[in-house]
Amino acid sequence: MVCGGFACSKNCLCALNLLYTLVSLLLIGIAAWGIGFGLISSFRVVGVAIAVGIFLFFIALVGLIGAVKHHQVLLFFYMIILLLVFIVQFSVSCACLALNKEQQSQLLEVGWNNTKSARTDLERNLNCCGFRFFDPNETCSSDCFRSHQCQPCAPIIEEYPGMVLRFVGGIGLFFSFTEILGVWLTYRYRNQKDPRANPSAFL
Repeated sequence: MVCGGFACSKNCLCALNLLYTLVSLLLIGIAAWGIGFGLISSFRVVGVAIAVGIFLFFIALVGLIGAVKHHQVLLFFYMIILLLVFIVQFSVSCACLALNKEQQSQLLEVGWNNTKSARTDLERNLNCCGFRFFDPNETCSSDCFRSHQCQPCAPIIEEYPGMVLRFVGGIGLFFSFTEILGVWLTYRYRNQKDPRANPSAFL
């Protein structure tokens, strides 16, 4: 049996989808852990993480069933969905790696102004108040607010976005290449004939 054979293509596709299943369960687990320990109170952030995890889980499930049963229709839809995910993820990963300091700062400020619950989490966890300036007349959930001696959150937050974006972009690029590998494997496997099948059967 060579690596380009039917059995090898099937096993590689199954292994790839098992990896996607583990990643999806990890995403859902991290979101649940964040809620359980009170680290994240933003239902929007948690909802997005859980939705991405569930979406990835169903894609992996479709790919796994299609690979095990050599199901032509499932493999076709799996290949198309994986290709679309690759295009989106590759674009987002490149955008994360291409952002400069000024763009990162603007993006952080937009996110700060549009997510009240995430802002509360950051103020509480980082012990800071406000984004650029501390205003003692505004409400704040950090411990330093009781003494009215808080520093703004922007200097603390802006230390990490470059590293985070590089990490996210790198992970995204890695998984985008596994997705294009999955598309190629699916296309190859879909056009191969099962040696155990009836030679006169329609594939």
